[in-house]
Amino acid sequence: MENIALIESFSDFKDNKSIDRVTLMSILEEVFRSALKRKYGSDDNFDIIINPDKGDLEIWRNRVVVADGMSEDDNEEIELSEARKIEPDFEIGEDVSEEVKLIDLGRRAILALRQNLISKIHEHDSTNVFKQFKDLEGEIYSAEVHHIRHNAVILLDDEGNEIVLPKTEQIRSDFFRKGDAVRGVIKKVELRGNKPSIVLSRTAPGFLVKLFEQEIPEVFDGLITIEGVARIPGDKAKIAVDSYDDRIDPVGACVGVKGSRIHGIVRELGNENIDVINYTKNEQLYIARALSPAKVTSVTIDKFEEEKDGKKGRVNVLLKPEEVSKAIGRSGVNIRLASQLTGYDIDVQREGIEEEDVELTEFSDEIEAWVIEEFRRIGLDTAKSVLDKDVTELVKRTDLEEETIVEVQRILREEFED
Repeated sequence: MENIALIESFSDFKDNKSIDRVTLMSILEEVFRSALKRKYGSDDNFDIIINPDKGDLEIWRNRVVVADGMSEDDNEEIELSEARKIEPDFEIGEDVSEEVKLIDLGRRAILALRQNLISKIHEHDSTNVFKQFKDLEGEIYSAEVHHIRHNAVILLDDEGNEIVLPKTEQIRSDFFRKGDAVRGVIKKVELRGNKPSIVLSRTAPGFLVKLFEQEIPEVFDGLITIEGVARIPGDKAKIAVDSYDDRIDPVGACVGVKGSRIHGIVRELGNENIDVINYTKNEQLYIARALSPAKVTSVTIDKFEEEKDGKKGRVNVLLKPEEVSKAIGRSGVNIRLASQLTGYDIDVQREGIEEEDVELTEFSDEIEAWVIEEFRRIGLDTAKSVLDKDVTELVKRTDLEEETIVEVQRILREEFED
């Protein structure tokens, strides 16, 4: 019973709900064999018998009887006189099986064995957690805020697994308190040492896709497919949807009556503005739709021979003057998302532009990009469109200083004087 008593002393592990009894017994055999190797040099001649139902374990050492004074290996051979102390009728050449009590390994060996057992069980648990979450990569997962750091929020799920939500994976408007439930997608799972590192994301495009799958039954059932997603997290997103059933309006089904279906998704994403558009294989029409709410006059596509920086080519879009600012969007958000969604660099050109006029981007060597972007934000994308405006008006409509606007107009004016 000594062995059973010692095994029962490992009750922390015997009752561990994350590991079944059979696996625990297998780990026990492994660590005991390691202990036997350390003490006797080899475990090849030992039998370890485990009864997982009773939690019982027996260790038997098998040796061959040799004549007194002829033993060359005390681990595998036993002299006749010693063997007959066990059974008086043993003869030379016979096999002797002798039970080894755990206490015979010594107190230090038992302590080391326990530490090895702890390590093996933690390793087993970590491997299981890693496999579990690796299978969940890209799926929505929910966990509770445990504590908040300056660069990450640490979450715990119902099983006590630690999940990290880095600052870079949080939506700009996210604000969490301890105990809050947080949803996101499992972005990345890695083993660092023996510990799994689980990263949650709320900014990944896949989070928007999974929310559509959860909230829109037709998407979940596969009646509506999501063909493309572009996001600026917490600000705006564009998602292209399609249906193989002509009776289903994919955009209407996703948005719902008065936005009823998409409202929950928008709220989850911190009031992120979501444009849902009809996907089409007609690239010109797809680009035009991607630039909504602007109405496009014409689209000219210049495809690259090979993709450059993830872009398939360059597109020249012609719009009426009043549509330019809509196409570009506030701070260029709309055109940037349209470019991400379609895979093309998009250049906007005002319809009816004078031949002698010049686009602002041509002055990028003299005017900083953010200044050009500020003019484009209010729909001014050519030199003459900026020169035609009064400085006072431009100060009101942009975030630029008066001195900056005066300097820009001077640079533009010199171009035409030359």
